Amino acid sequence: MGTGREIRKHAPATKHLVALVLLLPAFGIWGAVKARPLLNTDDSCSSCGKPNVVIVMCDSFDGRLTFHPENETVPLPFLNFMRKHGSLFLNAYTNSPVCCPSRAAMWSGLFTHITESWNNFKGLDPNYTTWMDLMEKHGYYAQKYGKLDYTSGHHSLSNRVEAWTRNVDFLLQQEGRPVAELIGNKSYVRVMQKDWETADEAATWLRNKATNLTQPFVLYLGLNLPHPYPSPSSGENYGSSTFLTSPYWLQKVIYKAIKIPKWLPFSEIHSVDYYSSYTKNCTGKFTEIEIRDIRAHYYAMCAETDAMLGEVISALNETGLLRSTLVIFTADHGELAMEHRQFYKMSMYEASSHIPLLIMGPNIKSQFISNVVSLVDIYPTVLDIAGVSIPKNLSGYSLMPLLFKKAEDKIPSRKQHPTWILSEFHGCNVNSSTYMLRTDKWKYITYSDGHSVSPQLFARTITLLYYPH
Repeated sequence: MGTGREIRKHAPATKHLVALVLLLPAFGIWGAVKARPLLNTDDSCSSCGKPNVVIVMCDSFDGRLTFHPENETVPLPFLNFMRKHGSLFLNAYTNSPVCCPSRAAMWSGLFTHITESWNNFKGLDPNYTTWMDLMEKHGYYAQKYGKLDYTSGHHSLSNRVEAWTRNVDFLLQQEGRPVAELIGNKSYVRVMQKDWETADEAATWLRNKATNLTQPFVLYLGLNLPHPYPSPSSGENYGSSTFLTSPYWLQKVIYKAIKIPKWLPFSEIHSVDYYSSYTKNCTGKFTEIEIRDIRAHYYAMCAETDAMLGEVISALNETGLLRSTLVIFTADHGELAMEHRQFYKMSMYEASSHIPLLIMGPNIKSQFISNVVSLVDIYPTVLDIAGVSIPKNLSGYSLMPLLFKKAEDKIPSRKQHPTWILSEFHGCNVNSSTYMLRTDKWKYITYSDGHSVSPQLFARTITLLYYPH
């Protein structure tokens, strides 16, 4: 999808780059910063001058869909509304391309190797102090709905052990072959019933509860979509390989705009990609129609996700809360959707690691931001919004200096966000731990110890800092 040039497919490992990946946390340490309230106007909480915060976090949303012209495959009206009235980050990334570790990074503000949230079974302790806990401690009313998935003990037992058995000559489990499936008719809107129920709960809470609060609030809504659906045909511990939607959403997809990814022959594919393609049941023959249908169904699922975001934005608008609320939309990771002969995530290629990040609210500039950022930045950002002191030793940085219309008037001096982000993966479906260092011009992916498996180096080649890989 898209264009671009790969500078070197298998770059020689260097001690300096590998060392940089391993030592990056040292660059993310600074002392506690006393933040000021974001706003002090009549539009926000009358008793405190602090804005409300709403975070909508979905699952498996390719961030490139929010900005890249070659990804205009389906209308996303509410994301476009946020893009028009707020800031869109062109280069936002997950810190681990899998559900639980990525969410642990977001809720803790720390890199994966610090939290030791290695896979979907191993996350944060249930009593871990999150940014929401600190906001509640400092006067915010906190409310959560939907998918959280950042603590330990979830998903199947295989998620706990597969990362430690990936080098043996057998697999505990192979994913189901990815398929596209339709359900219902052209009037069937609510395909993912569970998500719609939680979106309704959040919207109802905004209309009936939030409007009566005398304190600012922070609302979190976690969605499952556009994550593929479970595939029972795969057995007892079945994975999620069914791209499911209804004709209502599928008819919105512009089929002629769908790009069919070019696959390398097996003789040229990277060894880690070959292993992942096999574990994800993608080494067989797929017709161009099958691939297009899978991608079309995925885009339709993204459109349904956008509509759920719309429920929240509409509730904020109807109640008058929108003018005093910062809205953040993001995802835990992306979805390959048959790029690189794979579906799912668990890869540092763009479709898997590039996430959406849009922030809209009072005093937020309408702009595209090209700085590289990641999920760990949400923790210090929301504390900065709330006027709460940012703990020392976080891996993330506040994004507020990038967002304000008049930053010099609103917030004190901040240490600038570094020009790199780090992502790492230690879970299943990959036969080697993986690390990605992303800067404004380069993407470096290294595996295992940095020597036994060939690393990869990619370069930026177009204006929007968009990588096809």
